[in-house]
Amino acid sequence: MTAAPTVAVVGAGAAGLATLKALADAGVPAVAFDSADTVGGLWVYGAPESPAYRTLHLNTSRGRTEFADHPMPGHWPDYPDHRRVAGYLADYADRFGLRDAVRLRHTVHRVERVDGGWTVHATGPDGPVRVDVPAVVVANGHNRVPRLPAAYPGECTAEQLHSHDYRGPEQLAGRRVLVVGGGNSAMDIAVDASYAATRTLLSLRRGVWVVPKYLLGRPSDTLNGALARRLPWRVRQRISQAMITATVGRPGRYGLPDPAHGFLQDHPTLSDGLLSRLTHGDVEARPGIARFADNQVEFTDGRTDEIDLVVWCTGYRVEIPFLAPELLGDGADRLPLYRHVFHLDAPGLAFVGLMQSTGSAFPLVEAQARLVAGRLAGTWTPPDRDRQAAACRAELRAATARWGQRRPHMRVDFDAYLAELGRELAAGRRRAQVPA
Repeated sequence: MTAAPTVAVVGAGAAGLATLKALADAGVPAVAFDSADTVGGLWVYGAPESPAYRTLHLNTSRGRTEFADHPMPGHWPDYPDHRRVAGYLADYADRFGLRDAVRLRHTVHRVERVDGGWTVHATGPDGPVRVDVPAVVVANGHNRVPRLPAAYPGECTAEQLHSHDYRGPEQLAGRRVLVVGGGNSAMDIAVDASYAATRTLLSLRRGVWVVPKYLLGRPSDTLNGALARRLPWRVRQRISQAMITATVGRPGRYGLPDPAHGFLQDHPTLSDGLLSRLTHGDVEARPGIARFADNQVEFTDGRTDEIDLVVWCTGYRVEIPFLAPELLGDGADRLPLYRHVFHLDAPGLAFVGLMQSTGSAFPLVEAQARLVAGRLAGTWTPPDRDRQAAACRAELRAATARWGQRRPHMRVDFDAYLAELGRELAAGRRRAQVPA
């Protein structure tokens, strides 16, 4: 850094690095803090807070995941593994000279408003650190605090593990494993267990659409992306759903519960391996859990099985412990943010990556970061506070109509939101050119 930082960025994963890059492009000096000993965030296998496991791969295709200004190598597979993705982020930091702005092994424990600005308190290898800046960008992700399910009737004496602590199939070897959940990690772990465990059960209390990674010979998300440029999501939903059903059938064909919601109304679950393992009997589908009795589990359909290990793939709580509760209102996952980025009532506080997308996060955090950089460089101006609040309310109504109560404040449609951020960047630049 050649000048004192005017922005503190919390996190040096994909969102934090994209933010540093955008700020550097805009000539805004910044410093980032990350508790890990290298950049890359959750993609760094073996890092203390990373949920990465050895068989983890992208569930969005390479072309739909890469940053616009740093393409992934063309010879890579369509769905790279975590090693390639972590290396890609490290290369991104090196190519754009971002490492000098990152303070690794620094844990931020408090960010507070002071005299119209912000003070960041962190602890690093040499002790406490304090930085006073006009602006703070929260970019540390939200997959770090495991969410465990509510207690079930009875007592479970089988070992229990959250997917956050899963690292590889050796943890499953020779055991009767129950995997609980319908997301991508649940499907991956169930497939791993089907090769390593003596028996694998997969419990879902509600249905999800299981999408193959290829449709019509192409990565499945590229087809939805092509449709998104021409059609509203309701029409895309009918077309995509028909294609999935024609290709692999509905989930009920494999013993899984059929979804109560349509495709594109939840985060997609991609897996080529799960359906095959179900059809071969190497993974056995079960409905929701009714109760436990020592090492036995009873399901809602009355079936009972003995188990040695439960792997809870039940997601994460969204927590930002270093921000005061009054800044988070009803909670970090219910915080109204203008364009999912800017705090309505705390000037200088922005968020990059606090969202749940129907596609990859990388292009979205890159676009969010450009808004933040424009705002801090004075080349982009938001509308007044009332218009920002009205936009938040309209987005929430639309998200609730589409996704129900499953974190509607955080939900975005990848293609629609990326286009919206492009329009917002152009509109804000025009606003910035109008004399006050």
